[in-house]
Amino acid sequence: MKLRSVAVAPSTADYIDPFERREIERLAREFGSPLLVIDCERVRGQYRALQAALPGVDLHYALKPLPHPAVVAALRDEGAGFDLATTGEIDVVRAQGVPARRCIHTHPIKRDSDIRDALQFGIDTFVVDNPDEIAKFAKHRRRARLLVRVCFRSPEAVCDLSRKFGCDPGDALELLEAARRLDVRVRGFSFHVGSQAGDPAKYVEAVRACIELIAQARARGFADIDMLDIGGGFPVEYMKPVQPIDEFCAPIRAALTDVPADVRVIAEPGRFICAPAAIGIATVMGRARRDGLWWYYLDDGLYGSFSGQLYDHSRYPVGALRDSRELHDSVLAGPTCDSIDVIAENVRLPELKVGDLIVGRAMGAYTWASATDFNFFPRARVVSVNQFPGDRGRVLETR
Repeated sequence: MKLRSVAVAPSTADYIDPFERREIERLAREFGSPLLVIDCERVRGQYRALQAALPGVDLHYALKPLPHPAVVAALRDEGAGFDLATTGEIDVVRAQGVPARRCIHTHPIKRDSDIRDALQFGIDTFVVDNPDEIAKFAKHRRRARLLVRVCFRSPEAVCDLSRKFGCDPGDALELLEAARRLDVRVRGFSFHVGSQAGDPAKYVEAVRACIELIAQARARGFADIDMLDIGGGFPVEYMKPVQPIDEFCAPIRAALTDVPADVRVIAEPGRFICAPAAIGIATVMGRARRDGLWWYYLDDGLYGSFSGQLYDHSRYPVGALRDSRELHDSVLAGPTCDSIDVIAENVRLPELKVGDLIVGRAMGAYTWASATDFNFFPRARVVSVNQFPGDRGRVLETR
């Protein structure tokens, strides 16, 4: 992935707000569509908000939802850590000069090549959740330390990640014993209550259970236990409001006060950092009147930036830039020849013309990252703004 600096008309201020109509129109003229616009100032703002809501917790940005170099660079300069799961993600942070000591590798199921690539980069902390995975580290025992991932099911989360990963809490200590038999070091526990969590209660339950596991592990002689990873899943607003992050995290903060003082607590926020920090811009490429409704066909859709509606169960706020007091129930469809490629139905919109712009909000997470080139419609180009303070209109374009 290469970035090139693009000269654009200078802004009247150091900060560009790319979510304002004038800037949206300017960027669409400059770069065309479909377009994903990342505001690095909003990335920094989300990071700082979560940092304030979880004081004393080291935040490791999870690359999965938006593994973009501009996001990595902005968070690198904020002092963030990084949560990686693949060699490709390692390559992204390495290219941005992130030191390995600020990274952890959290995929519970890994190929040996994944482990070797991470170790070669310099990562020494990995996540496991079963005996077979622990055994993979026997030959790397001098270089690697493990976190045992514990399962805390959260069916009310939009994506219940503990369905796929994590051991039963009652089996966690036996996994520590399995590691000890292989002389593989364990440094703590991790959990992930699910993505877009609706309630902090599951975090509190998990923190308390892990505090007890830490005490039991130390009683068994596991003196190296020094880390607790509380995962991610912190909610953001799409079509429905969510609790302010400080309010959401208040019970979590209270629970964390009982963690032993010598245990480092980390978290793996992904969506919370990047989702509100990007918008998608699409153009009406055609329209048709069907069953009394206008259907507007965009140059982006479910196989592109709106892929998160399929894979991530998210619905993005969408609207038109055209002004009108008269709104009609309408349908937004993607560009492909597949009938499933319908973004939204019964959307209240003015009557649109070919060439009008549609804007999707909160489109930073699981959009561009999971987009495809199905039907050979190209995925959205990506531009980032406000990469550094004082950029004054400089835009970075992904190639």
